[in-house]
Amino acid sequence: MPLDKAKKQEVIKTYGLKDGDTGSTEVQIAVMQARIAQITEHLKVNKKDFHSRAGLLKLVGKRRRLEGYMRDRDVVKYRELMQRLGIREVKPK
Repeated sequence: MPLDKAKKQEVIKTYGLKDGDTGSTEVQIAVMQARIAQITEHLKVNKKDFHSRAGLLKLVGKRRRLEGYMRDRDVVKYRELMQRLGIREVKPK
């Protein structure tokens, strides 16, 4: 279940470093967070949709790996982004 195009463009515009920025780590994490929120709401209604649940878990894992990459590169930007998105900071393994 893909993210709505308007919502995705809004997230890219909000978190992008410059116009047309879709590949930066900040944008990727923010888009994944929007999809995670969407799938979570879907699962609240459809409790037995185990395929979507598996996709959600894969997406959360991918986001955590990107968060680890960002934390290693720039801790200040990482913490600022986590605070803006409302994501808990997870200790590195």
